[in-house]
Amino acid sequence: MATSAQVVDVDGRRVRLTNLDKVLYPETGTTKGEVIAYYTAAAPRMLPLLAGRPITRKRWVEGVGTADAPADAFFAKQLDAGAPSWVHRMPIEHSGGQKEYPIADDLPTLVWLAQVASIELHVPQWRFSASGERQGPDRLVLDLDPGPGAGLPLCAHVAGLARDILHDIGLDPVPVTSGSKGIHLYSHLDGTQTSDQASAIARELARAIEADHPDIATSTMSKAVRGGKVFLDWSQNNGKKTTISPYSLRGRAHPTVAAPRTWDELDDPDLRQLRFDEVMDRVHAGVDPLVGLIAASNSDPLDPYREKRDAAKTPEPMPQAPPAPDAGGALVSWTMPKGVPEAPAGSPPRPMLADSGTVGLVRSLRDPWIEIKWDGIRAVGTWAHGRMTLHARSGTEITARYPELTADGAPHLAVDDAIIDGEIVALDSSGRPSFSRLQSRMHLTKAREVEREVIRTPVAYYLFDLLRLDGHDLTGMPLRDRRALLETLVDGVDAPIVVPPVFDDLDAALETSDAFNLEGVVAKESGSTYRPGIRSGSWLKIKHTRTQEVAIAGIRPGKGDREGRIGSLLLAIPDAETELLRYVGRVGSGFTERMLGDLAAQLEPLRTKSAEITGVPASDARDALWVHPRLVGEVEFANWTPDGILRHARWRGLRPDKSVDEIVVES
Repeated sequence: MATSAQVVDVDGRRVRLTNLDKVLYPETGTTKGEVIAYYTAAAPRMLPLLAGRPITRKRWVEGVGTADAPADAFFAKQLDAGAPSWVHRMPIEHSGGQKEYPIADDLPTLVWLAQVASIELHVPQWRFSASGERQGPDRLVLDLDPGPGAGLPLCAHVAGLARDILHDIGLDPVPVTSGSKGIHLYSHLDGTQTSDQASAIARELARAIEADHPDIATSTMSKAVRGGKVFLDWSQNNGKKTTISPYSLRGRAHPTVAAPRTWDELDDPDLRQLRFDEVMDRVHAGVDPLVGLIAASNSDPLDPYREKRDAAKTPEPMPQAPPAPDAGGALVSWTMPKGVPEAPAGSPPRPMLADSGTVGLVRSLRDPWIEIKWDGIRAVGTWAHGRMTLHARSGTEITARYPELTADGAPHLAVDDAIIDGEIVALDSSGRPSFSRLQSRMHLTKAREVEREVIRTPVAYYLFDLLRLDGHDLTGMPLRDRRALLETLVDGVDAPIVVPPVFDDLDAALETSDAFNLEGVVAKESGSTYRPGIRSGSWLKIKHTRTQEVAIAGIRPGKGDREGRIGSLLLAIPDAETELLRYVGRVGSGFTERMLGDLAAQLEPLRTKSAEITGVPASDARDALWVHPRLVGEVEFANWTPDGILRHARWRGLRPDKSVDEIVVES
């Protein structure tokens, strides 16, 4: 059943989203919401490749269909009459008259294109300048298309042959598996050639490979001669032709992507096209084979729309703090309100906490906005001396566990120092935050284990607050102003650091988070100050499921399939009146084999002879193995019994970011 319409704020633009649960890929059940989520995640990689280029969209309004019954699609060149006025557009003359093409130079435009089921985005190899002039092509593309009887490995072999020739003429190609059948090779051009000259280069390259390897390659367009060979399509460089953009989804039976690859990957005998969830994992892990091509293209000529994007996101003018040099020596100016105090360096503050709320309480807040509640761990990031240090909510340093955020090659903030607040999340194959997946990253201490899990379990750092900037304490500023500075700080910073959009409609936010099986929402007064370590009623959280943090106080041995292992855990929470830990039940479901092994290893050193909690029934105490209640976990449950016991508890995972004395009754 389709979801109702909702208006969301995306980088300061209001975008109307509809039917987020509509299935666009029937064979995989992939929804429009997941397509939008993918394009949002891929935006930092994709937007520099789209900037200034007129987009021809291939749309599947009713979904792509199946392999046996593909659905109809249509190409759209002219921008829709109902497109938002803020979508940039440029005219191109056609034989039938002038058409206005959309230009995707910002995230709101990319989200809007996905909303109207523009699944494939095709662009030429040239782009417009900021003044509206058409420039010469800034890249050369060669499309390697396997004929009947040929496959992707043969395309990879021919790509290697093309690479050698391109290197000889001073070009450095990057492969992109097309998401369909073949491989595209992209090389940077300096913009001085015409499209005809670029086509001539590609044509001669194709003919040279065909002459040396006629048994596996052809430059002839006739399908009759392609059997068992790779067709080297050089015509994509024609000024009137377009090619699927790197990182674009494809309208195939499965949601594959035109995915940039490394040359080492092309040597894999099991090389295949990548799905959108795999590409999203690569983006969050910082894999970016096209980074050199983007850097070269954006230096000559400069990204024609970057200045316009920056201007659109700059907060309203205020008195400026002194500019700070970035890593390259450039100056980054920050607008800072009068009266914002300077702050000495020191330990990072404890994060501000939200109270449990209801819809009625949220509606009583003054001018609230709504954020998605991400299912991860809270992390305060301190940026200084060109590096990020991370601390959990408890104050424990967790920097070494997340090298994609903290080590060499991690995203760079172009300021001297900053303190940011956010949530570290692990993403599942559909791009949703998964607390259970994050468990594999939360406890690691050995560098080798961390390095392995970075690729296996990528994380993202979702930011929602800025507490310090270039020596200034921002905690006394209104949230709306801190957020504006945060967005400016992170603009242009590579994934996996992201500032998610906020909602201005509580019902729409709740419906969206529920539709995507997210944890819930957090409503915040837009004028609220930041109160470190305080649980404040100006921030309210609403969860879709009941969860409770608990202390692990004992183990009941397993039986049957769990013989010799943990059968269930005995749980406790602090009693508000006695300040002792009281028994609240046990949990025996929700564990993976890995969780059981990790728990056993961590609980063994905590073993003790007697219970350190009150109120344990004799039936549960009879064969219990007691432990000092030091570890905090989290469970889902149905409700509380009248005598204060968790009913139908299910294990979610450990919370090493929290201590026992921080446990409160959440539901």
